[in-house]
Amino acid sequence: MAEKKNVSRRDFLKTSGIAAGALVGGGIIGGVIGANTRQDTASTSGGEAGHSGGGGTTEAVRGLQFFKNQQEFAVLQQATERIFPEDDLGPGAIGLGVPFFIDHQLAGSYGENSKEYMQAPFEEGEATQGYQSRLKRNELFRQGLQKMQQEAQSRFEANFVDLEGEQMDEILTAFQDDEVDMQGANAQFFFRLLRQATLNGAYADPIYGGNQNMDAWRMKGFPGHQAAYINDIESEEFAEIEPHSVGDMLS
Repeated sequence: MAEKKNVSRRDFLKTSGIAAGALVGGGIIGGVIGANTRQDTASTSGGEAGHSGGGGTTEAVRGLQFFKNQQEFAVLQQATERIFPEDDLGPGAIGLGVPFFIDHQLAGSYGENSKEYMQAPFEEGEATQGYQSRLKRNELFRQGLQKMQQEAQSRFEANFVDLEGEQMDEILTAFQDDEVDMQGANAQFFFRLLRQATLNGAYADPIYGGNQNMDAWRMKGFPGHQAAYINDIESEEFAEIEPHSVGDMLS
């Protein structure tokens, strides 16, 4: 594979020209999800969550706010890790805390569609029209994750989290190609929502619960939120700046 010089998914993110600022600023990929800024690092009623697969484990036990079913959360972990995998450049979705970011957002206004009109009549919209489902995002996520588990059982007679990476990719591709039946929205719409949420969780400011240790910013060379650039602005050399979170300015 190396001899063929295949471009990995992380290589694409690195070389596509999509700046981290565009990712979290509402540009090409989409804006930061919701407005939930709590970072619960202590265990709550959600309990511990298992971490297996390519992303390794997170050191701290973090509380779940939306998911009560550990199997659903484990499917979310592995699905996001396949979308944003760990490699030699740095951690993947699990290591960056993306699944917890998504969990926390689904428990808040983003998951409840609090800022959107959600009354009938419901018509099938165009792809350019944004969110069109009659389901709330947290309902759609839960259905999508359950469908992933069902596809794993149907295709491979195994749990999604126990599949090989290529098998997980086959199921994710089936969603991307709209080959899985869903209610209230099509599978392709759900896949795009999942992918956007994964990227948002990876690149958002850590104050939202993802991008742990600002490692995704470091992979991009993105400085985050600096008070000023007065010491670097006149330099003709590329400046490597240690990133800072909004939270650094509040402490």
